[in-house]
Amino acid sequence: MSPIKLIVIAILLYIGYRLLTSGKGKDKEKTDSASTDQSAGPVVDVLVEDPVCHKLVPKQQAIRLQHKEDIVYFCSESCCNRFVSQEGEKKE
Repeated sequence: MSPIKLIVIAILLYIGYRLLTSGKGKDKEKTDSASTDQSAGPVVDVLVEDPVCHKLVPKQQAIRLQHKEDIVYFCSESCCNRFVSQEGEKKE
C-alpha cells in the first residue's frame, strides 16, 4: 500500500473514532448540567419594583419602608426620601 492510502485510511479512522466518541461526551455534559440545575434549589430572591423610579431591585437588597399596612421597596435612599416627601405633600 502506498503511504498516501495509509494516511487517508488513518484520517478516516480518526474521524470515525471522533464521531463515535463525541456522542458519549455530550450525554455526560447533559447529565452534569441537569444535576447542577437541580442542586441550585428554589429561587431565593425576587425582583420588586421601586414605586418612584420604577427600577427592578432584588428584594433582599432593596430598602424597605413600612407604609400604612404595606411594605414598600426602593432601589435607594433618595427614592425612599422622595416617596416620603410626596406622601407628606398629599396629606397636607
